[in-house]
Amino acid sequence: MRPYISCLFTLAVQPHDFAEFKALISKIVAVTQQEPGTLVYEYSVNEDTSTVHILERYNADAVVSHVDTTFAPFGARFLELCTVKSLVVYGTPDAEIRKRLDPFGAVYMTPFDGFSR
Repeated sequence: MRPYISCLFTLAVQPHDFAEFKALISKIVAVTQQEPGTLVYEYSVNEDTSTVHILERYNADAVVSHVDTTFAPFGARFLELCTVKSLVVYGTPDAEIRKRLDPFGAVYMTPFDGFSR
C-alpha cells in the first residue's frame, strides 16, 4: 500500500454563515493548491448548506506542512464559522500527523487490504 493519508471531515455550518465560510474556503483552496503533496482537497455541501464534507488526500509527508503552514493562518476563523462533527482518517499516520489530527476527534482506520491507482 502506498504512503497516503486520506481524511474525511464532516462540518456543521450555520446556513447564514455559509457565504462567508465559502469565501474563506476559496482562499484556503487557492493556497493548498500550491502544495505538491496534496493530491485531493475537495469541499462538498448539502442542499441547505448546513453540512460540509472535506475530502483530503496527501502524500504522508505533506500532512504536517499543510496543517502547520498552509492551514494555520486560516484556522481560527475557520473554526469560528464551523464545528468539526467528525474526522475519519485512512492510512497509517505517524505520531506527528496524529498530534495534529487528534484535536479534531480523529478516528483512525487502518488499511488491511486493497489497492489505489
